[in-house]
Amino acid sequence: MKRNLLLRSSLVVMAFALALGSTACKSKKKAQQQVITPSSEGEIEVKLFCSGSEFFSTKEAFRANAVGESMDQNTSKRKALNEARTQLASSIQTTIKATTDNYVNSREFNNKEEVLERFESLSREVVNQELNGTRTICERLTKTPQGTFKTYIAIELASEDMFKKVSDRLSKDERLRVDYDYEKFKQTFDKEMEKLEKSRP
Repeated sequence: MKRNLLLRSSLVVMAFALALGSTACKSKKKAQQQVITPSSEGEIEVKLFCSGSEFFSTKEAFRANAVGESMDQNTSKRKALNEARTQLASSIQTTIKATTDNYVNSREFNNKEEVLERFESLSREVVNQELNGTRTICERLTKTPQGTFKTYIAIELASEDMFKKVSDRLSKDERLRVDYDYEKFKQTFDKEMEKLEKSRP
C-alpha cells in the first residue's frame, strides 16, 4: 500500500516536472521567434511626400525635391521651391561642368584653360536662366500639430531642353563657335547623364 502510494506520488511529481519543462521550452521558442521591429521599439514610420525613386534624376530629366515649413502657407511653398531649385541647379551645374571638362580635354584647343573658363561661365548663365522653366511634378501641403504648414515639392527640368540652351549659347559665342563641335559635345553630355542616372540611390 505504501509502495503504491509512493509510486503514484513519484509519477505525479515526474508528470508535473515534465509539464514544467515543456512549458519552459515553448516559452523559450516563442522568445526566440519574436522579431524586434522599429514599431516594437517605439519608432514611427514617417511618410515623406514627393520623394522616392520616381523623383530621382534620369537621362531624360534633372529632378530635385524639398520640404518647406512656415506659419504661412505661401511662405512654406516658397521655401520648398527655393530649396528644390538650389538642389536642381547644383545637380545641373555638376553635370555641365563634367561635360565641359571632358569635352575640352578631348579637343585640340590652343589655350584649354581659357576655353574651359569660357565654357563654364556661359553654362552657368544658361543654368541660372533656365531654372525659371522648371516643372512641378509633385506638390503636397500638410499642417502640423503645432499649426505650421509644410509644403513637399518635387520639380524637374528636361535634360534635352537644358542641353539645347547650353549648346545654342556656346555655338553663338564668338570665341568658341569656330571650334565648337555639337555632336561631340552632345555625346559627352549624354554620357554624363547616364552616369547621373546610375549614381542615384
